[in-house]
Amino acid sequence: MILVTGATGVTGGEVARLLAAAGPVRVLVRDRARLTVTGPRVEVAEAAYADRDGLLRALKGIRAAFLVTTDPGSPDDDRFMAAAVRAGVRHVVKLSSYAAGEEDADDLITEWQRAAERTIRGSGVDWTFLRPRSFMSNTLAWAPSIRAEGVVRSLHAAAANACVDPRDIAEVAVRALTTPGHAGRVYALTGPEALTAADQTARLADVLGRPLAFEELTFAQAAAQWAARYPAPVVDALLRSARRQSLGHKATVTRTVTDLTGRPPRSFRDWAASHRAAFL
Repeated sequence: MILVTGATGVTGGEVARLLAAAGPVRVLVRDRARLTVTGPRVEVAEAAYADRDGLLRALKGIRAAFLVTTDPGSPDDDRFMAAAVRAGVRHVVKLSSYAAGEEDADDLITEWQRAAERTIRGSGVDWTFLRPRSFMSNTLAWAPSIRAEGVVRSLHAAAANACVDPRDIAEVAVRALTTPGHAGRVYALTGPEALTAADQTARLADVLGRPLAFEELTFAQAAAQWAARYPAPVVDALLRSARRQSLGHKATVTRTVTDLTGRPPRSFRDWAASHRAAFL
């Protein structure tokens, strides 16, 4: 059986949905009330990463796992891998970040992902690392201002990012979890083109059939917004990452999704059309 962590999130939820369409899957969640992937093929294990005994119960009989952690600086990857080794898990597919493979990236979040990768490499368990660029779904944060004002406020009117649809990440994850040949591989995942926030705004306007204004934030304004949601070290990491994008360091497009799935990655317009209702 396969275990999916992060199943209440965007990518983990899609991985669980795809796996459940083909056979039984077990999902690890902290709060089953937030789980939207349900059905007779979905087995739910409820535990936090800090719950060693709960982790071991969740991992019993598991041959492969999809690992998502979200708390920078936490030992959650260490905790999970210690339990996975004890439970006899044979393969872990880890959701990492594109920046983990870029030498000039040195922010807290990137270093945390690198440390997690080192832990997994040293565990003795077969591994596959997925390193996606920014998620197209991040633009859902614009939905309130689009609905209320017809305005997008964001950084990067001119700096592009080769953002990727989480559904493509999930398809690659499922292939890595269910087919041979992926152990010891690192997959850098992007969408089909690099887009600025202004480009994304224009595509959203086209999909929604209404004009949208774009207002570029300064780094100070973006930092103030992030500070309302994140601790200072995370805000600093986000600012470092944003400055790298402003220098053009996030525009590289890879063929990985095409090579692994046999089709081009979904475009931002495709993603927006699928999520149109969220902006109305």
